[in-house]
Amino acid sequence: MNRMVATQEGLVRKGIDGFYYVETQNGVLECRARGIFRRIGVTPLAGDHVKVCVSPGGTGSLEEILPRRNFLVRPPVANIDRLVIVVSTCEPSPNSLLIDRTIVGAEAAGIEPILVISKIDLRRPDALSDVYSGAGIRVICVSSPRGEGTGELKKLLPGKITAFTGNTGVGKSTLLNSMFSGLDLPTGEISRKLGRGRHTTRQVELLKLSDGGYVVDTPGFSSLDTQFSGVVTPEKLPLCFREFRPYLGRCRFSSCSHTCEAGCAIVEAVREGKISRRRHESYVEIYREMKERKPWQKKSV
Repeated sequence: MNRMVATQEGLVRKGIDGFYYVETQNGVLECRARGIFRRIGVTPLAGDHVKVCVSPGGTGSLEEILPRRNFLVRPPVANIDRLVIVVSTCEPSPNSLLIDRTIVGAEAAGIEPILVISKIDLRRPDALSDVYSGAGIRVICVSSPRGEGTGELKKLLPGKITAFTGNTGVGKSTLLNSMFSGLDLPTGEISRKLGRGRHTTRQVELLKLSDGGYVVDTPGFSSLDTQFSGVVTPEKLPLCFREFRPYLGRCRFSSCSHTCEAGCAIVEAVREGKISRRRHESYVEIYREMKERKPWQKKSV
């Protein structure tokens, strides 16, 4: 009869077909989750901090999921520290509304958003950069072919779980590969332990960096945008726009929606150029979508 050894804590790097690959102090361990998770409707996610028990044969049992700071539904990943939103100056042109929806979701989940503007060798990023740096969002301008800006971004990644998102064609994969040449290698010790080669379906996976920290590649804006659309209420939305916060509580009416009312401190700040008109237009659009949402469409984090 196999006896389980002492419980260890670890980090889920990947899950596929009922197996979870957990990084512990002794290496990456292949685990099965206990049946109780299925019975209570909880699925372990990449990024989860967990407790596992190990058999003498080296296989493990995932016993407990420690409390999550945040999580995404699609892609399924937990405990993200930073969300890097990659957009390009052109080909494709940036869509401010999609950017702002993604930032709103990150802010609501307690994830730090970072805007990375790529292809600055093709077109100047000043207009876009000014809007978001003025809103209190960290902005990094990069050119992967020239290596510009990548060093600044790399300094932010050690010790953190960082998710990257961006539409097809913005240069997200090129950016990641230029910073970390081994991320897409299909072989190697970590890849072997994480089950690559055994399975062909692409799954969410935390990719470990040589200098510490992890990155996870996510789908484009369409998935994240849809997911985030139901996790913020109209009442909480102004808090997800950082540049609005100094003006909250200064409107004439306590029920102010900050969309168009007379006596609204935020609307007045837009008129005075203290808040970007483009950002406020995104706020108004997101607010109206939320107000029109049916009760059955609403969900919470």
